[in-house]
This record gives sequence, C-alpha cells and structure tokens, in this order.
Amino acid sequence: MDTGTHIVMGAAICGLTLADPVVASDSVTMTAVFIGVVSGSLIPDIDTVLKLRNNAVYIRNHRGITHSIPAVLLWPLVLSILLSFLVPNAAFFHVWAWTFLAVFVHVFVDIFNAYGTQALRPFSDKWVAIGVINTFDPIIFALHIAALSAWMFGAEPVLTFVILYVVIFLYYLLRFALKAAVKHAVQVTIPDAEEIFIAPTMYFFQWRVAASNKECHFVGRAYGRSVNIYDRFERESMPKSPYIDAAMEDRNIQAFVSFSPIYRWSVSHVGDLYEVRLIDLRYRSKDYYPFVAVAHINNEMEVVNSYTGWIFSEDKLLKKLNFVPNS
Repeated sequence: MDTGTHIVMGAAICGLTLADPVVASDSVTMTAVFIGVVSGSLIPDIDTVLKLRNNAVYIRNHRGITHSIPAVLLWPLVLSILLSFLVPNAAFFHVWAWTFLAVFVHVFVDIFNAYGTQALRPFSDKWVAIGVINTFDPIIFALHIAALSAWMFGAEPVLTFVILYVVIFLYYLLRFALKAAVKHAVQVTIPDAEEIFIAPTMYFFQWRVAASNKECHFVGRAYGRSVNIYDRFERESMPKSPYIDAAMEDRNIQAFVSFSPIYRWSVSHVGDLYEVRLIDLRYRSKDYYPFVAVAHINNEMEVVNSYTGWIFSEDKLLKKLNFVPNS
C-alpha cells in the first residue's frame, strides 16, 4: 500500500491497542506502544531509500528482504529495544506485541497489491502479488479516515476499529469476487490465453488486463465484466545478436526482467548506437507504456547507457539516458 494508507492503518491499530488493559491504564506504556505501532507500520518501507542509489537496485529489492519473514520478526524487536531506552518503564512485552502486529499488517496488506512482496523469504524468492487491491485504494483510505474521525469525536475506539476491519474484510472478499469475474471475462474474450495478468486500478470497477496466447500479447481494460482489448502485439522470440546479449547483461535490463512477467521488446538504431528496449505491458496509460528498460550498445558491444523505470515521454527518457541525438 502507499505510505498514507500505512499511516492511517497504524493510527487505527493504535485505537485497537486500547483493548489491552495494560496499554489503556498506563500512559507510559501507551506512549511507547503508539510510537512503536506507527513506526512499525512504516519501517518495512525503509528500503525506499534505495531509490537514491539507482532504479535497478530499487526494483530488485523494494519489498524484498525488508518484507521477509526474518524482517517481520526483527523489526518489532529492534523498535521495542530502542523504545525501552526512549520511554523507560514501558511494559516491554506489550510494546513488542503491538509493534509486531503493526509490522505484520504492513507486510500482509502489501501482498494483495499487484506489485506484491517477497514475504516468503528466505524459503522462497517468489513475489507474492495477489493483485486485488490497488496500491492506493480510495475506499480503504476513506474508511480509515471515517473511523479515525469518529474516534477523534468521541466514539469508543476498540469497537470503532473492530467494525472498521470487519467491513474491510468483507470489502476484500468482494474484490476477490470481482477479480474472478474479470478473469472469467478475459478467458471468454481470449479463450486460448496461456497467461493472464489482472491488476486493480483506483477505480472500483476498472482493472488492467494483459494476456498472452502462443501468438500474441493482448493489452486492455476491464470495466465490470466487459473487456476491451486496446493493443495486440505479435509474440516473437528475441533475435540472436551480440548486441542483445550485451544488453541482457546490463543491470537495468536484468532488474526489469526480474520484475516484469509480461513484456515486449524492440530493437533499433539510435544514431551510432544499437538500442534494446523492453516494455512492460501491464501498465498501459493513455496509449503509453511507461514502465520500460532501455540499453544503448556501441560497436564494441559495450553498454554506453541504460535505464529502467517509469517514463512518460521520449524526451525524458533521453535525458535519463544522457543521450543527445545527432543534429
């Protein structure tokens, strides 16, 4: 989920902590628990700082080890130990238990996005991405804001947030049902589809669709149970070429391939350079495919420049590649 949603979820868990008699009756413990819960709701995303290094490292590692089983166990312990120094005399076990819940909830809700997490590490490096909830879901966010507002104006917090999460649980079940209906509609539209990728959007009834059969890739959107296919690309194997071999060894290209399960490729000449471009088909937006990986290779089979990430215009892509076209 996005940072804002993780924050409001942490605030909601703070309300639930008041069901614990020790937290409710001890202001010192309450302070430590509230700090631990809010921190625990955010700390798995500390790997966002990897963006400062480069996109390849970020794409390969975001929601990776920081969302793994060891991390879920380690974060609450680290935060609880730190809080034992910052807030002396707080009940350590209660601080740890509620902080653990906050960290667990953060990682748990992230697996329902299309991006997913490597939550099963170290047992599996597979990305767990169920794809029923958008990274920012306005309904989930609004429900949290409504519940937090009710608490602020005097509603009993424990009951308020129990009701909130019962409603959200039912909402998740509804999203699963909607995705199943969309998948069935895609199978009717493309009966021989071998791979189907369905991702939610911010809009309740709209879903991104990408599918492949033996011959083609199909890209479209589902509106309710109606599937509209916007683009169709022939499915071809990448040709054998030393230029392509050199590109596939580049870290940006490798990061893209490790993350994207369905993409098409293109090769072209850009000035004196050979360009290999990979285009993720899952994120079509206004006739544009913004998530790409590009490598430029010279005649010595060296990668001169490369990039992977989100780009919404060719001019910006050229700037990212530090490429100046010949005049």
